[in-house]
Amino acid sequence: MLCIFAGERSLMDNTEDNAEADSNGITEHPHDSKTRPYLCTVCDKRFTQKGHLKRHKQLHSGDKPFMCTVCDKRFTQKGYLAIHKRIHSGDKPFMCTVCDKRFTQKGHLKRHKQLHSGDKPFVCTVCDKRFTQKGNLEIHKRIHSGEKLYKCHMCDKAFSQRTNLNNHMRVHTGDKPYKCHMCDSVFSQSGYLKIHMRVHTGDKPYKCSMCNKSFRHSGSLQLHKRVVHGNRRPYHCPYCGKLFKTEGELKCHVRIHTGAKSYSCRHCSERFTSHYLLKIHLLKSHNEGTWLTCHICQNKFSHSGDLKIHVRRHEGVKPYVCSECSKRFCTTCELKQHVTVHSDVKQFGCILCDKSFRRKNAVMRHFKKCSSDLKFGFVLFPN
Repeated sequence: MLCIFAGERSLMDNTEDNAEADSNGITEHPHDSKTRPYLCTVCDKRFTQKGHLKRHKQLHSGDKPFMCTVCDKRFTQKGYLAIHKRIHSGDKPFMCTVCDKRFTQKGHLKRHKQLHSGDKPFVCTVCDKRFTQKGNLEIHKRIHSGEKLYKCHMCDKAFSQRTNLNNHMRVHTGDKPYKCHMCDSVFSQSGYLKIHMRVHTGDKPYKCSMCNKSFRHSGSLQLHKRVVHGNRRPYHCPYCGKLFKTEGELKCHVRIHTGAKSYSCRHCSERFTSHYLLKIHLLKSHNEGTWLTCHICQNKFSHSGDLKIHVRRHEGVKPYVCSECSKRFCTTCELKQHVTVHSDVKQFGCILCDKSFRRKNAVMRHFKKCSSDLKFGFVLFPN
């Protein structure tokens, strides 16, 4: 916790107060330590000045007289409240002179500067990982010990850091103190707000090294690499043996075999196999939602993704590039269809063994022989 100290006073000026006892069980012991004579008898923490001890004891008493008028969060000291308000105002008065990054607190800037200096004097004796601060090392050690000091009193979950517990408690309270000043969206964690702000700024810091496409989230980049540029297909259709890169692709595909219509219209009895088809139905049949119009030819679309692809075709934009022949494509689907020309991608796998095939009829022929060899009755794949 950040401590805001009052002006320095000599220890000689405080001698008349040293023997005083506090009603909250916090006692001053001026002779226990030459440098930190004031002792909290609740947690044994020591302080150099009586004023510091008095502020500290508010942690044990629970007294928080200072309240934020934006999110109603309360604080033990006025200084803490002033720092907290910067979350809402966006004020970051402390700037790094090396990279121009700004911070709400001076202490955060001081820690940040160690990244540039590379100084990490604190070393974990278990895994040799190094840290810029002793406190960070102590927190890291809990990974090895499994120690979780901070327990939630509502669901018994435990955490190794107090900040993680504080963030978790918002699951129970519904507290969302971080507010977007551009669209009034609210978030339970500052990190979520930071990611959200990219919607307004257009910032996409995660760039694909293979096609230069950019993303707002690191997870979106990893998914893009796996789906567009990767060849691994770990998801297996139990009906026809087709292999897929993502679980979502497999789920959509399986509906072809099962005919499952999980999406129902709230206005009529119609049901659909996908949310995409339901949205089109709501627009066409019930005038629910908003059509998206192409500014070039006035064609209307139900989904923003479809409009984006349509506009690309008008403008001749082809952002997806084949890594083998540099041929360009307008959509990821077109690129995926094309790359099979260059590679030996096998989209169909036998459900009885590990063999895979490029075409459906080949896996069906193999399955008949495989099931016979393994003494299984042959069942024709559904269409």
